[in-house]
Amino acid sequence: MGNASFVIVSHSKKLADGLIQLASQMAGPSVHMVPAAGLGDELGTSATDIVSAMETCPEDGAILLFFDLGSAYMNCQMALELSPPAIRDRSWIVDSPLVEGVIASSVVASMGLSQEEVIAAAEEAYHIRKVAE
Repeated sequence: MGNASFVIVSHSKKLADGLIQLASQMAGPSVHMVPAAGLGDELGTSATDIVSAMETCPEDGAILLFFDLGSAYMNCQMALELSPPAIRDRSWIVDSPLVEGVIASSVVASMGLSQEEVIAAAEEAYHIRKVAE
């Protein structure tokens, strides 16, 4: 996948920053991660902040948008609509649990696997059991 970029869209800047710190330790520097989180000191998300985050991503790789809640998803959709084609055409909204999906897929991305495999790793995180039966 090369220079994959992850945009972490969360209502909480602290949550996004902490997740990026954790995922970066596991995946290493080959996966570009950027937050689009919070509204200043308040909770919330903004489509224009998401677009701004997407614009910081390297031009030679896919941009994967991960989100925490439904309204963040709506802002991701709006951000894609507001983005120029050069960004929109290489961007995907990933439907996965935020923490587990980012961790699993960032590790897969760091191994240079395909975009499809990276997204699949995120989506498979829905089935990760944290406690054995």
